[in-house]
Amino acid sequence: MTEMRDVLKARQVLAGYLPETPMWSYPVLNALVGAEVHVKHENVQPTGAFKVRGGITLLAGMADRERGVVAYSTGNHAQSVAYAARVFGVPCSIVMPENPNPAKVAAVEALGASVVVAGATMVEAGENARALADEEGRRLVSPADEPDIIAGVGTLYYEMLTRQPDLDVIVVPVGSGTGAAAACVVARALAPRCQVIAVQSAQAPAAHDSWRLGELVRRPMKTTVDGLATGSAFALPQRIMRGGLSDFILVSDDDCRAAQRVLANDVHTLAEGAGAAALAVLLARPADFAGKKVAIVCSGGNAGPADIAQLSGG
Repeated sequence: MTEMRDVLKARQVLAGYLPETPMWSYPVLNALVGAEVHVKHENVQPTGAFKVRGGITLLAGMADRERGVVAYSTGNHAQSVAYAARVFGVPCSIVMPENPNPAKVAAVEALGASVVVAGATMVEAGENARALADEEGRRLVSPADEPDIIAGVGTLYYEMLTRQPDLDVIVVPVGSGTGAAAACVVARALAPRCQVIAVQSAQAPAAHDSWRLGELVRRPMKTTVDGLATGSAFALPQRIMRGGLSDFILVSDDDCRAAQRVLANDVHTLAEGAGAAALAVLLARPADFAGKKVAIVCSGGNAGPADIAQLSGG
């Protein structure tokens, strides 16, 4: 289980690799939502998403990393592990499910990792990654069941809450759940009265349903928001979220696309669908946040061609 001391250790590790990301409040967005909204811009990370914090933290502490790593991901976890592997000179293979985001494939390959497309879903991609890791003698890096990854991700919430310690609410998008779990760890230590609310696509609700039911379940993935396209829940983040989340909300893919447009027009920020999911909750349920001080995580900016086309009306 990840603890606050692990987050503080990860912060020391990451200080040599990543600068603190900005967090801004935008008057136009505040007026639209009816709350004081602070946007944590993880979209400006070198991989375009927050997950790079976890990848570097994990590989920095891996004693036998020279044997190499294998990860499976729709994109941002892949880039995180590939980026960290390049930093430490580690061989890296990434397994992606069928029809991956071409921009994310190109980004992973540019970082020096090899990409294997195998499996119709993330679950099947994971099974193929496990077999590949066994075959090549490499370490399999789970998207979420890794304490070091959650500790690394926790550094963004340390930055958030040391800058704005009186936040009422933090809203976090969930795919595998590392972000929400990390937020729970840090909020419990630094701001126990701050609520942590998770958000996931209603078209891929595995983490949401697992949290509600208190057991790990699989669910069909029909979402077009690839950063949220996870068909199964992960044990470690679920354990942490059960003790720390105030609520877990589902939004539609259309809600995420509408939030992407708001971020583009009013915050001048390009976000992928998952990166806009936290704002989607505020726009869909403004009465829940009226008058509050809220932080949202723009978790990634790796928008694909279809995202960019719909933003421009194409």
